[in-house]
Formats: sequence, C-alpha cells, structure tokens
Amino acid sequence: MSGHQERTSYRRGMIFAICVNVLLILVLFGFWWHSRQGRTSKAGPGSFTQMGKGNQTMGSPSGSGTQVAPTRDSNEEPVAPVQLTPQRMQSIGVKLGTVEMKKISDEIRVTGNVEVDERRLATVQLRFPGWIHKVFVDATYDYVRKGQPLFTIYSPDLVTTEQEYLLARKNQQQLGQSSIQSVADGANTLVSAAKQRLQQWEVPQSEIEKLDSSGKVITDLTINSPASGYVTERNALPNAYVQPETKLYTVADLSTVWIYAQVFQTDLGHIKPGNPAEVTVDAYPGKTFKGRVDFILPQVDLNTRTVRVRLIFPNPNLALKPGMYVNISLKSPMGRALTVPASAVFHSGSRNLVFINKGEGTLEPHEVELGSRAGDDYVVLKGVKKGDSVVTSANFLIDSEAQLQAAAGAFVPPPPGAGAAANNAPSVAPQANVEFTSDPSPPAKGGNTFRVKLTGANGSPISGAQVNITFYMAAMPAMGMAAMKTAANLSDKGNGLYEGKAELQSGGTWQVSVMALQNGAVVASKRLSVDARGGM
Repeated sequence: MSGHQERTSYRRGMIFAICVNVLLILVLFGFWWHSRQGRTSKAGPGSFTQMGKGNQTMGSPSGSGTQVAPTRDSNEEPVAPVQLTPQRMQSIGVKLGTVEMKKISDEIRVTGNVEVDERRLATVQLRFPGWIHKVFVDATYDYVRKGQPLFTIYSPDLVTTEQEYLLARKNQQQLGQSSIQSVADGANTLVSAAKQRLQQWEVPQSEIEKLDSSGKVITDLTINSPASGYVTERNALPNAYVQPETKLYTVADLSTVWIYAQVFQTDLGHIKPGNPAEVTVDAYPGKTFKGRVDFILPQVDLNTRTVRVRLIFPNPNLALKPGMYVNISLKSPMGRALTVPASAVFHSGSRNLVFINKGEGTLEPHEVELGSRAGDDYVVLKGVKKGDSVVTSANFLIDSEAQLQAAAGAFVPPPPGAGAAANNAPSVAPQANVEFTSDPSPPAKGGNTFRVKLTGANGSPISGAQVNITFYMAAMPAMGMAAMKTAANLSDKGNGLYEGKAELQSGGTWQVSVMALQNGAVVASKRLSVDARGGM
C-alpha cells in the first residue's frame, strides 16, 4: 500500500506542476497581447508609425485649418530644399552644371612597364658542336640587320659532312654518264643526302653554293643573324667550345613593343581586347603614344588584387624602351547615356543626392540612382532629367543646411514671388524678436494651443506676417519609434500675437522651429527645445 500511495502522490504532484506552468503561460500571453493592443491604439489616425501614415487635419476653435505634416520613414537624416540669396551662394562657392545626354567612354588610368614583344624575339643556336673562331658582333645591345655576319665556327663534324658532300658530287660527275641507270641514280641520291644533312644543320645556302663553286672544304663557317634588331643576350666568345644547346645570341625586334598594365580587378569589366589605349612618358612631355589592348592575362595578383593586361604599341623611333615606366589610359566606348558631373553627386550614407537649381535661389535635393562612372561624369539611371541645372560645388555645405532645416522642420515652401523678393533682399539677419508660449505650459501629449509674439527692434508689434511652427522628434530605432513631425500655421490675432493649435503625438523633447515671413521675406526665425509631458 505504501508504494501505491507514493505513486499516487507523485502523479498528483506532476499534474499540479503542469497546471501551474500552463496558467503562467496564459498570464504571460495576456500581458503580451495587452501591450500589443496598446501600441496599436497609439498608432491610429493622426499618429506617426514605422508605416509612415499620419496625415491629419485639425480644426481649431478660431476656424483656422491647421495642417499636420506627415513624417519621414527613413533611417537617413531628412533633407529639405534650401533658399539662398545670391550673396550667400557666392560666398560658399556654389557652381552649377547641367545634366546631359551624350556619348561617353569609360577611362581607366593605370601604370605599367614596357617589355619586349616576345613574338619578335630571335635566338641563335647551332645544331652541331664546334669552336668559335672570330666574333663580329661582340657587344650586347648592338643593332644587327638580318643576314649580317655574327661569328665564324670550326666544327670537325661539319667538315666531315662537307667532305662527304664534295665526294658525292665528284662521284656524281663520274657516274652520272653511266649507261647503267641504277648507278647514276645512286650517285644522285648520295649527293642529295649529303646536301640535306647540311641543310638540316642550318648551313646557310650561300655557304653550300660556295662549296659547289670552290670544291674545297670550308673550315670556318660564317653564321648570320636571322633577324634585324638589338642584341639583348650574347654568349658567343672567341675560342669558346659550344654545344647545340648553347644560346649564343638573342635578337629583339623593338619596332613593336608590349606594355603590361596593372589593372584592378574591379575595372576588368570595362576592358576587352581591341580597345584603344594611350601612353604618356615623363621623358617625353606632351607626347602621346597610341596602341590597343591585346590580351588580359587570366591571373589575379593576390597581394595587389590587380591583373596584368597586355597592350601592343608600334615603336618606329624606338622611343619606348624595355623596362620604361609609363602612364596608361584605357578607354572603353559606352554609347550615349544620361550623365551628371561627378562633382554634383553627394554621397550621403546609403543615398546619392544631387541638388537641382530650381531658380530664384531654391536648391532642391533629389535622390538619384547611379550607373557606372565615365571619366568626370556619372551615368544616371533615375532621379534627374536632361537639362536639369545641378550644383557641382559646395554640396557638403548645402547638404548640412538642408539637414538642419529638415531636422528642425524649418522649411516652409515660399509663396509665389518669394524667391524674387529673397534675391532682392539684403543678406542680413532677421530683425524681429520672437516670444513662444503654449497652453498648457509646458505642452503635453495631445492637443495644445501655441502662441507667438512678434515685436520689432523698437518693441512695436509686427502684424500681417505668415507664422509657421514645426515640431520634430528624431527616430528612436531601439524603441521601435519612427521620426515624428508636426507643423502648424498660426492665425494673426492682432497686436503682433499669432495663435494656433497642434497635437503632439508623444511626450518627450521636441525640437521646435518658428519662422515668420512678411512680403515673401523672412522677418524672424527661432529654434528651441520643448519638453512635453506625457508618455511615449
């Protein structure tokens, strides 16, 4: 019985533990579901979430329609158009270029070295052993012509073969008139065999003819150059004994040379055999040599990540000398394409931006999709059109200003004629004073009333202005929050007081920008931080 009771107690304990675990899981699931519903309710109409929704129109008691601007769903810093006066554009060095459709070619600039064309190398070797007697070409880099004598050699084997040849010719003369046809044919065969042996040993035809005419053995055979060129290697020395494997001379024809260019593997896709190439050398300022791509070697240098590309260049005046260091320009035609100056592209994180000149001092950032680079231009696949005027200098300063204005929400599209007024206005700081207040104070999450008091330098109120306030809170990816932005246009209440309503989607620190325009010109601007009450 005691064993049965123990098993029963154990079973009850197991069931109790399982029930407790199931209950705990249900409680945790309930907490998770409740928090998820809470976040969903916060992301309803009028709020700003990762999905980028939240365009909202709020009605104020005064009847002024206050527009709430949508947020920007991006990890990049937002940018906005910039309004600059001509004086400001000149002071920061703004220059303009044009988006063009034109015929382009990719240009790769590399370095390389001149080498001998291996197809134009000739070597001098004998097919019989012997002793060199006289040497006529006795210095490396001497120029020789084809057929020019190089040296003479005495070879016992060659002398023996010459004697056999002369004997065969003598027998041919004696037996050639024989009435027995087989005897005459045999004499002719012996002469032919001896002559073929001399030819296989590459005895010059002129020497064989000399044997025929003189009937005497030539003890010192003259060896001639097989090609015209420069002697790059010489091992022929007087009284030296040489074997058939001895390389006596190497003659290089330098009328055409090879140049090996060191090209990075990332540029190989733009190069193919037959493409034109140009070479410049510091030794010849202003002179350009023209050639072509001959072959791309199938091997990458693991240390430099470069590939050797062989180029062929004519060298009639022998200006390009083996071992010379040269500068190379490789060009690859790419047809017609839409291009933008490379200096106009501003690389901002994962984006490529260009600033388009809209006229009247307005510079508008556009994100572009780039193709390959072609010299001083980029091929543009998307983002601009032919004829657009783009900024080609001071891009960094303009981008910084655009990011500051977007981060603080300071940009308000100017009314018609504002650009012309801005161009005619002097480049001076706004002269009005700005006093910013809220109800409640400090503001809270939800609806708030905001007021701005504008007064001139002499303390008199400024009426009839267009006043805009913008609230901006940066994204907090760690908390799953996107950037939030709210803008409101304030109504003129008279006596320099402007009032409007706006709703803040969250508590926390907001960057506030106040801007006032009068007659198309900025009369006041102010930036400040405001801590709003309420949770996220």
